[in-house]
Amino acid sequence: MISITVPVFNEAESLPALHGSIREVMVGLCRPWELIFVNDGSTDGSTAILDRLAAENAEVKVVHFRRNYGQTAAMMAGFDFAGGDVIIPLDGDLQNDPADIPKLLAKLDEGFDVCSGWRKDRQDDALQRNFPSILANQLISWVSGVRLHDFGCSLKAYRSEVIKGVRLYGEMHRFLPIYAGWHGAKITEVAVNHFARTTGKSKYGLERVAKVLCDLVVVKFLDSYAEKPMYVFGGVGAVSLLVSFLAGCSAVYLKCFAGKSFIDTPLPLLFVMTAITGVMCVLMGLLAEMIMRTFYESQDKRVYLVRMTRNLPEEAGADATSSGPSAPRRA
Repeated sequence: MISITVPVFNEAESLPALHGSIREVMVGLCRPWELIFVNDGSTDGSTAILDRLAAENAEVKVVHFRRNYGQTAAMMAGFDFAGGDVIIPLDGDLQNDPADIPKLLAKLDEGFDVCSGWRKDRQDDALQRNFPSILANQLISWVSGVRLHDFGCSLKAYRSEVIKGVRLYGEMHRFLPIYAGWHGAKITEVAVNHFARTTGKSKYGLERVAKVLCDLVVVKFLDSYAEKPMYVFGGVGAVSLLVSFLAGCSAVYLKCFAGKSFIDTPLPLLFVMTAITGVMCVLMGLLAEMIMRTFYESQDKRVYLVRMTRNLPEEAGADATSSGPSAPRRA
């Protein structure tokens, strides 16, 4: 079955047309499907429209949030309630084209696990949306190693096993292909249509760029150091201790051979501050290592994922993958 999930926040004007477009495409595919709307605390009448659509159409399912939690939370709820083996999220503002869904499914039929939409001809403001998006996509591709042109496009197709159990926060929904890539997913992309917004107004501005950059730092940390946080904290601590040692030696040298008093230079202060920073970083690294081990061992999680086995008991294979897609790969 195919599960289509749509986060909704104050999109009352577009919902009937969006449902009609999706229904027309999915009926033509002749495959079982469901449409899950996640109402992210809308205040414009979207709630009544969604309830009416659910009452009139058996394939429509609705999740109402108590308040607005953001797009990432709404997208995660859609994944949690989806019952299909393929999950396709898309926006509720009519800028994504449901007619592109068959192209995404065709790529999954070719053996890919994730197919990402690429808004090649994006119909948004060039200065506020398009240009920052191009720079952000290039940066994300470089940092993550997952080469996509458009991480921000909501229209994607996922095999459910590569994202079920993943938990995202902040603005991290755009990084789902990266999470899937950690678990060995085969990822591709196709160019999709993108329409100018005709109803409602955009909920995002330039302030979103800062949030995405902060989340990118988190993603990079989880990718490379989640299982060995001491490499980060210990590395920073080692550099700090080295600076402290050099500052201390320089201060003593100037005192003994140049007649400089300790209070004449900032070196003693630098020595003390970097020494404290180094020791604290090492201690934080040790604490992070203990937390990481507690996380895995208390839940009997594994640090690896198994795609399949041959000539092994099914129970052993199931146990090996019991950590689910939320366990990060070994760095």
